[in-house]
Amino acid sequence: MKLKFNEDGTKVEYHVWNPFRSKLAAAVLGGVDNIWMKPGSKVLYLGAASGTTVSHVSDLVGPTGVVYAVEFSPRSGRDLVNMATKRTNVIPIIEDARLPARYRMLVGMVDVIFSDVAQPDQARILALNASFFLKSGGHFVISIKANCIDSTATAEAVFASEVKKLQAEQFKPMEQIDENVAREIINHRSLRHPNIVRFKEGLRFDLEMDSSLWVCRELE
Repeated sequence: MKLKFNEDGTKVEYHVWNPFRSKLAAAVLGGVDNIWMKPGSKVLYLGAASGTTVSHVSDLVGPTGVVYAVEFSPRSGRDLVNMATKRTNVIPIIEDARLPARYRMLVGMVDVIFSDVAQPDQARILALNASFFLKSGGHFVISIKANCIDSTATAEAVFASEVKKLQAEQFKPMEQIDENVAREIINHRSLRHPNIVRFKEGLRFDLEMDSSLWVCRELE
């Protein structure tokens, strides 16, 4: 993070987004068209960890947006809570993403869900949270970790299986960008398309990174 002072004395903060530490940054660098997180958006982030990527999502949605950040680990949760003390639009929730009923009173209806949960039933977890919190016309992005689902199968087979699970929830593929991690962007029960998020010039990325598979999905 760097600070710059303009001639009029106003302060500008540049927040470097490292794709080696953030799957969402890697996706943007990899060419995904839209992550559906724009100023004013309400976001449910599953698997928030210590809050590194959450802090960037906080920047994207701005002071009029909200990020509900769910993390199960108490250790990572402490870091998440500390980060949230400096960002008033982040609401940390130390809970199990598999049990959204436990935090249903804390989370409002959201525009987008981002899921980065290393669980074999991660598609079910996302669908369950969507049934509780995702607005009609909302979207979600999922980072599919093949090894967490089935370490004996090929990544391609795992991704195909997860797509079928999500198809059972009324979604279909739209876009792919290759290999070790699958992420799916979902248009939930509507064909409305918000404006593409534009990232500020000055964010720096390291170009040496593994490619990842992205699947963008839309209601039939």
